[in-house]
Amino acid sequence: MSPADTQPQPPVPEDPTANLPLLELRDGLSDVVDTDPALTEVVEAFRAGSGPVAVDAERASGYRYSHRAYLVQLRREGAGSALVDPIPFGDLSALGDAIVDAEWIIHAANQDLACLAEVGMVPRRIFDTELAGRLLGYPKVGLASLVSEVLGYRMRKEHSAADWSTRPLPAPWLVYAALDVEMLIELRDAIEGELRREGKWEWAEQEFAAILSAPPREPKPDPWRRTSGMHRVRNRRSLAVVRALWEARDQIAESADISPGRILPDAAIVEAAAAMPADRDTLQKLTAFKGRGAHRHMRTWWEAIDHARWLPDSELPKQGPRYDGPPPARAWADRDPDAAARLSAARAAVAEIAEAHRLPTENLLSPDTIRRLAWSPPADADRPTIAAFLRDHHARDWQIELTGDVLTDAIATEPVPRLD
Repeated sequence: MSPADTQPQPPVPEDPTANLPLLELRDGLSDVVDTDPALTEVVEAFRAGSGPVAVDAERASGYRYSHRAYLVQLRREGAGSALVDPIPFGDLSALGDAIVDAEWIIHAANQDLACLAEVGMVPRRIFDTELAGRLLGYPKVGLASLVSEVLGYRMRKEHSAADWSTRPLPAPWLVYAALDVEMLIELRDAIEGELRREGKWEWAEQEFAAILSAPPREPKPDPWRRTSGMHRVRNRRSLAVVRALWEARDQIAESADISPGRILPDAAIVEAAAAMPADRDTLQKLTAFKGRGAHRHMRTWWEAIDHARWLPDSELPKQGPRYDGPPPARAWADRDPDAAARLSAARAAVAEIAEAHRLPTENLLSPDTIRRLAWSPPADADRPTIAAFLRDHHARDWQIELTGDVLTDAIATEPVPRLD
């Protein structure tokens, strides 16, 4: 027995949900809808149903390159639950049209709306239970946490990271998926009651409308710069290697519809960029390139590295990511002390309001918007001008109402005295 075995061990924290009843399917597990006749039956059932529709989708993040939906789950009063496999159909617009006039209840809508739209399902009204939970100040807003806290049921969690592109889908996975919509309608109703009691219902309505009206996300410039471990890459030539390997990996991943990290991990890209191997044999000896996935495309990796090694200096990527906003806040005190003072005052004021209303600060106002305002405030920084600035940066009316006055005062913070 080792000395560590004789030491008293800290108590294992109890699961606060352990004594709650386990959520079960009320109507049992229905068959997966994967034929035209079955889909037609579901479409008509949900068209004839009443009230809001609980909607969820499962993707294969971490397994597939695409972000497509591999399973769509729905539940509605009068229609029960349905598990629809979108792969045989490609298009589920008939189902989307059948429920388009209903409110769609979605947990973390930003995660699912894009893949639902890809199969022709686009809502006109939504209720996002995760976002509503944030507005109510719940410390944990995962679906299982909210169902536990609000409705008193314990949910299964074991298949959240499953490969949903698997066919056929195992029955336990399907039960897990169906449970995701089992209580969404009840959860929505309970949370709406809380929002109304706390005077936050109009805030939620504005937030839900903003989600639906938001333009599609534009591709980020230089996505290769998001490679994990980039801080280890010290010079422009090494950056070129990262870019070349990332782009080569991305082409393979897209063609095979496999998650890029399963073909070549980020750690391998960064290791190669830091080592700058002189030949293919040296590359193969790097620890991160000894895996089967990396070895399968070794010729491609070496050609990418060799190409980056001989790029002219004028074609090497520049240090630092492209960003059209202000510099990192840690540099403000030296570069612009007045802006640093404005930022400090603005952050403190917004944080105080957020605490008073039991809101996460980032849900009261985007940190990026606060930074941009403090760094480059309008010339005439009065209340209407500040409100217009916030609105131009997608702040909602309720956010402007709560923060407009204090941000106007923060922008008027006295300049920092200069030392001679």
